[in-house]
Amino acid sequence: MDFTNLLGLVAATGSTISFMPQAWKVYRTKKTKDLSLGMYVLITLSLSGWWVYGFLQKDLPLLVANSITVPLTAYILGVIVKNLFKKSKKTKRKNQE
Repeated sequence: MDFTNLLGLVAATGSTISFMPQAWKVYRTKKTKDLSLGMYVLITLSLSGWWVYGFLQKDLPLLVANSITVPLTAYILGVIVKNLFKKSKKTKRKNQE
């Protein structure tokens, strides 16, 4: 493995690991009130694009990192959306009472 790929793997590992604490906290608490919906939509779409690019370029660091990071960010995004729907339903019920 050349230096460029090694550097890419190290950087990709750091990027991937950076989402793990947030995903774990969301998994444990199910709380997402302070997380940005827009940010998680953009990061999930961007990382998905990087995964496709890595696939097309046969770029191992991009493929490995985004194969892990996309599901993490998609999970967090899913919980954010789920919580927004729950909040919306509660608000509608209160308004109907």
